Amino acid sequence: MADIPKIRWSCKKSLKGHINKVNSVHFSGDSRHCVTGSLDGKLIIWDTYSGNKVQVIPLRSAWVMTVAFSPSGNFVACGGMDNQCTIYDVNNRDSSGVAKMVRELMGYEGFLSSCRFLDDGHLITGSGDMKICHWDIEKGQKTMDINGHAGDIAGLCLSPDMNSYVTGSVDKTCKLWDVRDQGHKQMFFGHEMDVASVYYHPNGQAFATCSEDKTCRMFDIRADQELCQYEAPGKNAGFTSCVLSSSGRYLIASAIENGIHAWDAMKGTHNGILNAHENRVTCISITPNGMALASTSWDQYGKVWV
Repeated sequence: MADIPKIRWSCKKSLKGHINKVNSVHFSGDSRHCVTGSLDGKLIIWDTYSGNKVQVIPLRSAWVMTVAFSPSGNFVACGGMDNQCTIYDVNNRDSSGVAKMVRELMGYEGFLSSCRFLDDGHLITGSGDMKICHWDIEKGQKTMDINGHAGDIAGLCLSPDMNSYVTGSVDKTCKLWDVRDQGHKQMFFGHEMDVASVYYHPNGQAFATCSEDKTCRMFDIRADQELCQYEAPGKNAGFTSCVLSSSGRYLIASAIENGIHAWDAMKGTHNGILNAHENRVTCISITPNGMALASTSWDQYGKVWV
């Protein structure tokens, strides 16, 4: 198998607008718009082609830790230290011209660490009370309440076909779940510290993880085991978030020490580093069409890489 070319993405847009640490980012299904959440108590929806703000949504709680865009682009969800998940309708505005709040999903005993839409009517969340909850948004009710892990749930990613999802936790494990079922299907071990983020392979048969133990790993679902381990040269910091390219060949992970690392996912070799942030990179999100990457950081900026 031939080597893949060195990653040569450049920073095309700086998303400037937040006035505090930016904690998370997620792309819409149209691969053009993304939402960022910051400790300044605002969600900002961006047009990444122009770098302009489309909407600013003020939040009741500033402690936002996760954001999600529905695949249709109609809704955004966020949550954090306020122990609830709040959903906004992007297309409808209230009297003050701000996106209309549709639902506040209560009932968590810990902070909300991750949320993802199945569709416009259903949502899955993971939280610091170790639980995974499935929600019917229209009714505002839980359809499932699962004791997921033995520690805070840190990351959650849906499979490409939306029928299953994988979670990563502070208990150092990852678990595979079926959307229609309560119990986990498989459990994966290997990391020595918190699993910070998980991301499905585009073929749906494997997933990547990154951790504070300074490694990223690839787990194969059919083989039920770890396939490969990825480390940064210099091995100087843990990782906060990871994604795979649409081909599955590039594994990209953001690091605590400002950089975004890339590897050849098949060969396990380090492929390059993207430097543009001046502080910890908190989250990265890749467009559904695989053409661009967005990153957020404690330096108060979002960046779009192409």
